[in-house]
Amino acid sequence: MKKYTYTEKKDTRSGFGAGLLEAGKKNDQVVALCADLIGSLKMDAFIKEFPERFFQIGIAEANMMGIAAGLTIGGKIPFTGTFANFSTGRVYDQIRQSIAYSDKNVKICASHAGLTLGEDGATHQILEDIGMMKMLPGMVVINPCDYNQTKAATMAIADYHGPVYLRFGRPTVPVFTDPDQKFEIGKAWMVNEGTDVSIFATGHMVWKAIEAGEILAEEGINVEIINIHTIKPLDEEAVLKSVAKTGCVVTAEEHNRIGGLGDSIAQLLATNNPVPQEYVAVNDSFGESGTPDQLMKKYGLDTEDIIKAVKKVIKRK
Repeated sequence: MKKYTYTEKKDTRSGFGAGLLEAGKKNDQVVALCADLIGSLKMDAFIKEFPERFFQIGIAEANMMGIAAGLTIGGKIPFTGTFANFSTGRVYDQIRQSIAYSDKNVKICASHAGLTLGEDGATHQILEDIGMMKMLPGMVVINPCDYNQTKAATMAIADYHGPVYLRFGRPTVPVFTDPDQKFEIGKAWMVNEGTDVSIFATGHMVWKAIEAGEILAEEGINVEIINIHTIKPLDEEAVLKSVAKTGCVVTAEEHNRIGGLGDSIAQLLATNNPVPQEYVAVNDSFGESGTPDQLMKKYGLDTEDIIKAVKKVIKRK
């Protein structure tokens, strides 16, 4: 098992803030909009540097999406910012009609996704957003794993023409990817090559998969870990190549098991190479209030849950 180490933990939302600033410096067409959550979205540095390119919309998320769509007509590249729940569930009609259907160059940037929003509880912990957004034709869906990858992804989507959903989170997590990485939309990242099982992980679950892989290696189980940071378009070639070697799959995501990464992988395999698959995901339920660690354990999204899924799926080969 390849060793990954880290010297600090940072929240992925801060990676977005840093990436937004760099994207703004690189391209003067980049603008930012926020629904009264500047601090939570870490937009402060961008606003300080480019005050004339920032629009505070207030608690009017649907209006924010409409304004963002309109700004693209003049050539602007708008980045919208609010919590993932308000970036998707609250404004799905506006995204579908004004952004996705019209193929507008809007970057929908969503913080506080998943259970790790924590104490704010089920009303704010959206677990359906990946499914909602990937079903929209033409929508790119990205869920990076750490601060550095989120920063790189934010910069990359500014250069991509078309609607994008960028998902990130609130808690501090290990920073273990290259600070100077080149982010390629739709290109999976091989974390560790293995032969016994393929673990496809996304977002905060990538580090959990690494932890699981280290423990499993001590037991003689050789896992292949692939970071699926781009859920749509899915890197089908990487998935099929891995599964042809290992013959079984575990998917790990901080999302409902219905409609998320696991379903995308299952659909691909069902039509190409059906193999045993286990899901590490929230099992069709809402969340609740609690600390991120408490919730990840209770809802089956911890390192130990990946280990159990790996052992179970290997027995099914």
